[in-house]
Amino acid sequence: MTAPAVKRVYAPASPGDGQRILVDRLWPRGVSKARAHLDAWMKDVAPSTELRLWFDHRPERWAEFRRRYLGELAANPAAGALEQLAAAGPVTLLYAARDEAHNEAVVLAEYLSGDHRS
Repeated sequence: MTAPAVKRVYAPASPGDGQRILVDRLWPRGVSKARAHLDAWMKDVAPSTELRLWFDHRPERWAEFRRRYLGELAANPAAGALEQLAAAGPVTLLYAARDEAHNEAVVLAEYLSGDHRS
């Protein structure tokens, strides 16, 4: 399986995106469904509300957020559905956060590529 791409939902769609999957629990501000060019919105694969609120996009909490979120993914049936989509062809995981290095899509891409196991 090719590692999934990660992109802000505000960035324009491109032909190489493959399936475009929004992985945020909340709909991003200021983006219409038409402009998002989504193939799927998999909000059930996003971090739990409790974890999202605790993390609050604070980089100093990144390592612990990543650890907790990977634990949630291991027990989340929606993660299996996302794995099936990713195995079928190229996917781009879309997110709304401003921080391109510290967001759930980065952890999901790592999870899907198996890099978290090493």
